[in-house]
Amino acid sequence: MDLREWRILSSRMVVNNQWCKVRQDEIELPNGKIIDDYFINIRLDVALILPITSNQEIIFVRQYRHGAGEILLELPAGTFDAQLEDPQVAALRELREETGYITKTTIPLGILYDNPVKDSNKIYLFLAQDATKAGQQKLDPTEEIEVILIPVSKVMEKIATGEINVAGTVSAIFMGLNYLNKLHLTHKI
Repeated sequence: MDLREWRILSSRMVVNNQWCKVRQDEIELPNGKIIDDYFINIRLDVALILPITSNQEIIFVRQYRHGAGEILLELPAGTFDAQLEDPQVAALRELREETGYITKTTIPLGILYDNPVKDSNKIYLFLAQDATKAGQQKLDPTEEIEVILIPVSKVMEKIATGEINVAGTVSAIFMGLNYLNKLHLTHKI
């Protein structure tokens, strides 16, 4: 199959403020069909970190998410401008601000697209081991965050029951625990 990219005929910003940017594209599909109202959400990238303490507990944050209309259990994360800040620096900043924890080492786990159908951003995933409490949270005025420590051994059960159900968080957990399992297997050989 000869897959080809869509051709952008024209673009215009239909919403352009600091909190929301939406671009309307007129595109031509490879089969020649024209779509004049394809909307793209221009979003900042996200740095997400899977922090594990020396007691083998994962540090989660619980907070209200208005888009979902629910209080959700997630890993620390936040947006950043990839042209101005390194993803790893952003992940460490979010860990410190949202939880009061720090870590000396981080391991990149991967880069995922959030919603490549309509959103422009990526999620940069990191693993942090031996995270330690270093101070208080430094929350934004719009943030209300509860820090929750969950033993690594209980996390898969919480995913299975739907208590942990945010896609980026679930992905980071699977990728991080897979990395650690491979690391432990390698050391046993």
